[in-house]
Amino acid sequence: MDHQPSVPPVYQLAPEQVAGPYFRNPRLLRRNISEGAEGLPLLLRLTIVDAMTGEPVSGALVDIWHCNARGAYSGWSRINPDQEVDVEDIGSIPRTDDDTYLRGGQFSDHKGRVRFTTIYPGFYAGRALHIHVAVRIVAGSEYLDERNVAWVGQLYFPEVVSRSVLNARAYRGRASSPLNNCQDHYYTRMGGEASTLTVWPISRDSHEDGFFGHLTIGIDTFAVSSQIKPEDFDKYTV
Repeated sequence: MDHQPSVPPVYQLAPEQVAGPYFRNPRLLRRNISEGAEGLPLLLRLTIVDAMTGEPVSGALVDIWHCNARGAYSGWSRINPDQEVDVEDIGSIPRTDDDTYLRGGQFSDHKGRVRFTTIYPGFYAGRALHIHVAVRIVAGSEYLDERNVAWVGQLYFPEVVSRSVLNARAYRGRASSPLNNCQDHYYTRMGGEASTLTVWPISRDSHEDGFFGHLTIGIDTFAVSSQIKPEDFDKYTV
């Protein structure tokens, strides 16, 4: 019997999405980004692969940022998350503080994986629950020696899990209500279904113990993102 050589899987390119007004570059290489923020734990694993070859992308710098259980972003902690903000451009909202909770970056390992310890995000008015991600292809091992920003996206959550989370104490008592995924025009307009995490509880007994989340992200390693330019990482630095 002839043995055919194994062919690595080829992944669909993950859809790019806007970076949003709360992007900044705190230059924090760290796995645990929670800084003690209140909320249900989320152990997040992302796998970065070359969509053309299916091979893992090692050494990519993966940054994530998201709001806390009450909908606030570090750097903008005094912005009221229950009032909808009608802007999406980087730098369009002046910062209010120098906090850095729920932000950080990791280099992908030889299997293209990064892991973050964080919390399940809350929401802010006019949006579904989501996490922002930027993937930089680095030219060397130095943190700021990036060749290009290859991909910028947003990660979404299964509705049934989010409903359970938003009933937890840290998330209740808001003056606004979250959009579900299909009501969020970024999700519907920019292919959010392909960017929805697989999420499952850490414990069978209680969701209070938190969740695991995973997604494989297929990128073009030679692409140049239209959402964040390399100079933005210097411009919007702590």
